Amino acid sequence: MSLINTPVQPFKTTAFVNRSGKGEFIQLSEQSLKGKWSVLIFMPAAFTFNCPTEIEDAADYYTEFQKAGTEVYIVTTDTHFSHKVWHETSPAVGKAKFPLVGDPTHQLTRAFGVHIEEEGLALRGTFVVNPDGIIKTMEVHSNEIARDVQETLRKLKAAQYTAAHPGQVCPAKWNEGDATLVPSLDLVGKI
Repeated sequence: MSLINTPVQPFKTTAFVNRSGKGEFIQLSEQSLKGKWSVLIFMPAAFTFNCPTEIEDAADYYTEFQKAGTEVYIVTTDTHFSHKVWHETSPAVGKAKFPLVGDPTHQLTRAFGVHIEEEGLALRGTFVVNPDGIIKTMEVHSNEIARDVQETLRKLKAAQYTAAHPGQVCPAKWNEGDATLVPSLDLVGKI
């Protein structure tokens, strides 16, 4: 069963965040995602090989996510303590100004369908959640393939556009400012 257009399941966990040079632990729940757009990026574990490259990529685009009224959350099956050390020791992860979410109980990875039972790790899953806590996009793939956060930003903006403009759809390769389509019988076979 797809998670698209379903609510984020209840959860409680702790994250490490360092926004102003002073790191802190914060409590998060499904309620934390309400009221603004959210992007949850699941990664296998802290201290792996590809994960820091993805965190650095997300950090490079974080200002764009903020301009879009969106919070980014990186989620691994590690603890918030591991995330603190990861942030302090990895130059790439050290760029993160968004929460690094611990999921040692695997509550989140199971709820989002990205848990690898035999390994206790997560698949690389990316989810865009609207301000009502409803999952609007999802992408899950094998762990050896890192993502391009710019594509996640494009999908976020498409989800935001269609939420603000009901009845319109964003065609392939749509970017902010591009033309959209209004589905109708007249378009069938014409595109």
